[in-house]
Amino acid sequence: MEVIGLIAEYNPFHNGHLYQIEMIKKRYPDSLIILILNGYFLERGHISLESKEEKTRLALKYGIDLVIELPFIFGSNSADIFASASLELLNALKVNKIVFGSESDDVKTLKDAALKQLDKSFEDDVKKYLDMGYNYPTALNKANDTSIRDPNDLLGLSYIKAIIQNNYPIEPITIKRTNSYHDTASNEDIISASNIRHKLKEGIDITPYIPEGNIETIDEELLLNIIKYRINTDDISKYLSVDEGIDNRLKRVIDDAKDLDELVNLVKSKRYTYNRIMRMLIHILLGVTKEDKEILKHNEYLRILGFNDKGSKYIRSLKSNLSIPLFQNKQYYLSREYELRAAKIYSMLTHHDVLKFERQNKPLKKED
Repeated sequence: MEVIGLIAEYNPFHNGHLYQIEMIKKRYPDSLIILILNGYFLERGHISLESKEEKTRLALKYGIDLVIELPFIFGSNSADIFASASLELLNALKVNKIVFGSESDDVKTLKDAALKQLDKSFEDDVKKYLDMGYNYPTALNKANDTSIRDPNDLLGLSYIKAIIQNNYPIEPITIKRTNSYHDTASNEDIISASNIRHKLKEGIDITPYIPEGNIETIDEELLLNIIKYRINTDDISKYLSVDEGIDNRLKRVIDDAKDLDELVNLVKSKRYTYNRIMRMLIHILLGVTKEDKEILKHNEYLRILGFNDKGSKYIRSLKSNLSIPLFQNKQYYLSREYELRAAKIYSMLTHHDVLKFERQNKPLKKED
């Protein structure tokens, strides 16, 4: 039996995600699909439009067998950290293939680029381009000397690097992405999550693009006010991803910003990209300190969010042979403390109490 791994954020769960699951089942009919799911605050610094519980429910309903949590502390970080933590979980679960969307649909090119990035001389080349004034993604591309610059390919590159670095016995498999992440105008049946979020912001009906789902409304004014309070009253240099100098810049412009996008644009530079600043603001929002960065090295636990009968049988078969311990409610974990903090802030911003789901630690079972 093939054990297939997926890594997703589902912001929101849409027709493209359904297509991916259906394609996996078509290619690998006798397979078990395990999803590593990011929760409330996402890799690019966005806030999820669907709760963790809702995303788990949808994943199970539409064909996922086992859903595992990617803790906030990893899910709100850079692509390499996000990917490394996700692959560590998938390897612990004995996955033998990881499937991801790709603009190029070219695993060989991605593998070659990954090997080059892992070479010792690569960091020196990146630094050279950074010193020339290029932003980090551009410096990476120039140092790598490839055409890899699309979001899913870049994330796939991080997955493959994690596999190579750790010698995981996991084969990367791509599914051709049918649309552009940056396209916000298309109206086909399958469009990108960014297109859906754009349409939602413009008041356009998104129901043709999602199978179903309860979309949350984010209180943007409250979000900005909490961030403003943090920046104005705290020493924000202590927070994760707040580099020296950017803290003063944030304090200078914070009161001029009328919304979060304006704040990011006031701070953005060649060195500080939009996504990097958004992640920084999320870390400030939740008070993630640099002192706690040690927890970024390894997953402290493996938390099951949901399963069907097939997934339940599989996890029971592995239970005594897991390299990462299953989550225990009574045990203290620092990353769990941040997870609960994320749930509390998410509840405030959406006016939807998600703490019951978090605290119960009761995995969802697929609806009949």
